[in-house]
Amino acid sequence: MRDRRLLALVISAAAILVFGVYGVVAAPGAVVASPSPRSSPPGDHEESGDPDTGTNAVRAGEPPTPLPASPPPNLITLTPATPSPQSGPETTATNYLTAWQGGDLAAMTGMVVDPPADFGVRHRGFDADLRVSSISLTPGDLRRHGEDEAEMSFNGVRQVTGLGDWPFASVLRLEQRFGVWKVRWTPETMHPSLRDGGNVRLRETEVRRPATLTLEGVPFPRDSRAGDYFTGLGDTVIDLRLEEEPSGQVLLDSPLPPTSGTKTTISQPVQAAAARALDDVGQPAAIVAVDVQTAQVRAVADTLGGKQAFSGLYPPGSTFKVVTAAALLRGGLTPESPVACPASYTIPNGRSFTDSDGVDHGSVALTTAFALSCNTTFAQQTYERLRDDRLRAEAADRFGFREKPGLSSCRIQPYGSPDELGSDAIGQNSVQASPLCMAEVAAAVASGVWRPAITTDEPPADSPPPVPLDEGVAASLRAMMGAVVAQGTASQAGLPPDTAGKTGTAEVADGGDHAWFIGYRGPLAFAVFVRHGGAGGKVAAPIAARFLNAL
Repeated sequence: MRDRRLLALVISAAAILVFGVYGVVAAPGAVVASPSPRSSPPGDHEESGDPDTGTNAVRAGEPPTPLPASPPPNLITLTPATPSPQSGPETTATNYLTAWQGGDLAAMTGMVVDPPADFGVRHRGFDADLRVSSISLTPGDLRRHGEDEAEMSFNGVRQVTGLGDWPFASVLRLEQRFGVWKVRWTPETMHPSLRDGGNVRLRETEVRRPATLTLEGVPFPRDSRAGDYFTGLGDTVIDLRLEEEPSGQVLLDSPLPPTSGTKTTISQPVQAAAARALDDVGQPAAIVAVDVQTAQVRAVADTLGGKQAFSGLYPPGSTFKVVTAAALLRGGLTPESPVACPASYTIPNGRSFTDSDGVDHGSVALTTAFALSCNTTFAQQTYERLRDDRLRAEAADRFGFREKPGLSSCRIQPYGSPDELGSDAIGQNSVQASPLCMAEVAAAVASGVWRPAITTDEPPADSPPPVPLDEGVAASLRAMMGAVVAQGTASQAGLPPDTAGKTGTAEVADGGDHAWFIGYRGPLAFAVFVRHGGAGGKVAAPIAARFLNAL
């Protein structure tokens, strides 16, 4: 009987225990242990509780640690999910600008309403084409337009390589779709110039920044034909600018470096006129122009090569008759003095001289003989009046025909026979000169003072001193050179009014005749030379006319 009561008591206790456990497990809000994602391998147990596994290690000889009253962090309570509140338009706009500034095109695309298929390509291409290295964006004020539309103004600054900061202002337009605010993107969101199919282009232009500048502080004209004389004429820099299309408006331009080239005495317009006057000349040629009062070189256009316009030595032909006439005037002749101008003249017991036109002009005034460039007249008058070496002295002492420091080259030797003297008188035999030397001759007539040509503000210390001409001689030479243009060998060349000059045709043994024309007009004296060009009046004088008419 006692055994039955004991058995019934055990069964009752077991039933109560089973129903109690069932109640705990089945009750709502019950807590269960979550399996650890980082369980330790067998045999590798920590000495203390592992918070990642949610289990407590058991040391040998110690009772198990009882469960805590509240569940550990790795236990999940099953509760209903609560939706997060929807972001407003300001948050969307700010997030979009943040993603744009960080270059996160994927995030930007996700915030755009119906983004175009080439959304990322447009952004990348715009930055690449314009060399944008970075962008910074600053949100502005948000304005709502009803419940589902808004817009936010913003300012941006792009950093353009080679140009620097490029600021702009634009607008983000936003709309709400299905409870979500997004950006309504158009190309002008990137920049206002992209509105209505517009575009922005990066233009590169080569700008001349030479090391040597003209008198005016500007570059020499292109193809100046002066490169042998001055260095650094072709130096350039690249001008970058952003231009809006199709308007052509310049949005950003690179500041050009300050002009720091060395100024010369060359005048830009005079040099340009000289260079262009030689454009269609088939033979090697040169034009040199100097200031009448200072003898500063204002232009040198040279296709001869090797600085021959300054230092080359060529027979000047009849242009040297300016010097011969000066010696004759100093010897007693006047511009009105009657002289013979036959078709030919023979020095006693010597050679014969002829004129190119083959005409016997009879007795004429010295001015007429000069205008017609009568070789016979000047050979005869020099033989009769200048046999005491006065021709060489005139040339050397008053017109620079001697060995001397300076830019120009010219020379005349003592004559050895009457034939040589007669040939010297018309710019042949020992007489040789560079174009610059003959420009100095023309400038001496115009100003009344011979000065050595210079390319500096002041003459160098070793420069030959100025040489005044006799006032009467200089005035007579001006009248005679004016007659050459008015009714003489240069009258058909198209020279502008108030030009005075002298033609020259020099015979040479190694080819065709050299063509010359020297003269002055206003503040400029000049020389034109064409190697093997032919007759001075037909070739060199028209080139001088193109030069002067372009000024």
